[in-house]
Amino acid sequence: MSHYDLTRPDFVGMANQGIVGIIHEATYPRLQRDARYDERQRAALDAGLLWGAYHFGDATNPIRQADHFLNTIESARPSLWKGGSEERRPGVLLVLDFEKNGHYPGGTMSVAHAVAFVERIKERTGKYPGLYCSEYRLRQMLYGASATSTHRRKLLNCWLWIANYHAEPRNTAPWSSWHLWQYTGDGKCDLRPRSLYPKSIANVRKAERNIFRGDNIALQTFWRENAWYPSG
Repeated sequence: MSHYDLTRPDFVGMANQGIVGIIHEATYPRLQRDARYDERQRAALDAGLLWGAYHFGDATNPIRQADHFLNTIESARPSLWKGGSEERRPGVLLVLDFEKNGHYPGGTMSVAHAVAFVERIKERTGKYPGLYCSEYRLRQMLYGASATSTHRRKLLNCWLWIANYHAEPRNTAPWSSWHLWQYTGDGKCDLRPRSLYPKSIANVRKAERNIFRGDNIALQTFWRENAWYPSG
């Protein structure tokens, strides 16, 4: 979700319909903060949902982008991060949105900048973020002229969140498989039957819905192990 979703989300309804977690935009170019992040984080956690945050990358300084992203998350609800063990504190699953930037200032993030971004996240948090990309763009960028085997090896430390609204992703190299698959967004989805691939949830008609590779127990474990637990 992001500030582009104008509806006030019914997170309780989502939880009742089987949604386990929300990944929301926290920051975007140039060094902007999503105005809906704080209030939706609070509402989602109150509804018992897991929480994640993503940064939409651009072509500017990747270290500065990573720091802005983490600082935004830390300041969102600082009382959440103080005291207690990781098991008792809500973690934040971190993601770099590695899309083509056609509607924000700052240009499109390069593969080299993506590597610098994720390494900075690892340096500050001890965790690599997930990498979000469409299946077509993933192959185009990571096997294009500007990408090297070193770039691919470093990005392989990230878990993969891949988008394909037409079929289950197959071209996931250098990853052996995806972790999260976004199968619909903005009302686009060619998969059938619709009962298995719904495009809405609760009061959100054109939702960006995802499938995790594994059962609910595996998802809970994955989220806990890959989330960042700010210390406050």
